[in-house]
Amino acid sequence: MAEIIQRDGTWAFDGTTVRITPGLHRSVPLFRQTYGEIAVPLEAVAGVVYEPERRRGRLRLRLREGADPLLQATGGRLPDAADPYRLIVDIDRSGVAEYVAEEIRHALLLDQIPKEPTKAYLLPGPPVPVSVRSSDGTVSFDGAQVRIDWADTSERVKRATGPRIVAVGDLVQVEWLPNSGYEDGFMRFVTRETVFSKLPPEKDPYALDLWGSTRRDLLTALVATAVTARLPHPSVRERENGEFTDRPPRAATVPSSADHHDVLLRRLRELGELHREGVLTDEEFRMTKAAVLRGFG
Repeated sequence: MAEIIQRDGTWAFDGTTVRITPGLHRSVPLFRQTYGEIAVPLEAVAGVVYEPERRRGRLRLRLREGADPLLQATGGRLPDAADPYRLIVDIDRSGVAEYVAEEIRHALLLDQIPKEPTKAYLLPGPPVPVSVRSSDGTVSFDGAQVRIDWADTSERVKRATGPRIVAVGDLVQVEWLPNSGYEDGFMRFVTRETVFSKLPPEKDPYALDLWGSTRRDLLTALVATAVTARLPHPSVRERENGEFTDRPPRAATVPSSADHHDVLLRRLRELGELHREGVLTDEEFRMTKAAVLRGFG
């Protein structure tokens, strides 16, 4: 067993798995503490390196492309401090860090682990159900469908469409960009019908506009990862004639109820008022109206 325990977290390698546990110190980002322990199988590892510096060093684990739904969902855009595959190492523990890295490298050679992209996810992502409250609303995922409940501070056009419910079978992908504190982020659920949508995140009823607490908004990556883990792996996704062909036929996204008709009429009237007032452009009105009608189909 090769193990290093630091304030930033703990890495333990038993020859087959790198077990990464986040530290409990207040300096450890909320995202890492919430994501929890990650068990990385050796076959998911592409390499490891220890980077010494004057006062401290860093252990970095590099995963094979396509192995981890977290890296797939976030596209390398996680802030360094929130990256679970990076460990801050005190300078007096450099020898231990080098030893852990060498043990992992040695195992990779012995097991002849390829560095090529994987054909399936080798890590499961966060467990479901998972729910996160962001600056734009609350997004929840139960393994079968995504639900967005808008906040009072959301754009009127979003609140007018009501809660958004999307089945996993209707999704093409999840697009995620973090809120940096200097520039807004977003999380967009791309469906067959919205794959070419040009609506900005603040008006897109399938997107959360991330503009508030960077610490809290970063947790939306949990949902993005959980959903990504249940979508077809990138290796099997094909694109023909501008359309994704690996998705099953579209299913209804919102269950019907007795009062749907009245609610639908009220929301269409609200959208019409927003359009007449100039809040929505013609294109935005058309896209949002189509989204409302699909939700009640």
